[in-house]
Amino acid sequence: MLARTYTPAQASAVANLPLKAVHKLIDGRLIRPGRSQIGQKVQRFLTEEQVIYLRLEAEGVRLLPLATRRKVAKAIEASPRSDSVSVAEGPALVVQVKAARQQVSRNLQRLQMAEEMIVCDPEIMRGAPVYRGTRIPVELVATMLEQGADAGEIVEGYPALDREKVELAPLYLRAFPRRGRPAQRPWASQTPIRTSTMPDAVGAQ
Repeated sequence: MLARTYTPAQASAVANLPLKAVHKLIDGRLIRPGRSQIGQKVQRFLTEEQVIYLRLEAEGVRLLPLATRRKVAKAIEASPRSDSVSVAEGPALVVQVKAARQQVSRNLQRLQMAEEMIVCDPEIMRGAPVYRGTRIPVELVATMLEQGADAGEIVEGYPALDREKVELAPLYLRAFPRRGRPAQRPWASQTPIRTSTMPDAVGAQ
């Protein structure tokens, strides 16, 4: 079975590292993803080990000299099961990898759960991502969280959801950013209100 690979956006979401930083690391050849080409379009794909390295960047490895960071990235790919990697840099530099690997593993599981519970159907909300069996836009829920709403309040206003589905919204949108023209967001210009006062969720299909 082939190991799964991840787009830069998915890697960014899972590693909790800004997408701009991920592209900068790729363009600087600090990590070297695989590539596939369809027509004129080239898509870059990262391995799980590369995502783990990105997580370490988010945790502070980015403060090391560039040459040292390259060695760390290569060491992780060479020893994917190791809890730590050692880099010869004068006195040996030991980088702990276990915690980053565990965090990436948890976030990959959450991302898979989000993919299973969220769908994009041209016949529903013009193809905007919605929770399976509903017409509730994932972006709407993520916007509410960004505006300070509590997950429990959102569930109260949208009983078709649960806390887990609500909390996965930001991760999904970071991992799968929409392309093309910006989607219409009729709720964006409205004054935020408590979700407990909102109408019930639109029913399942």
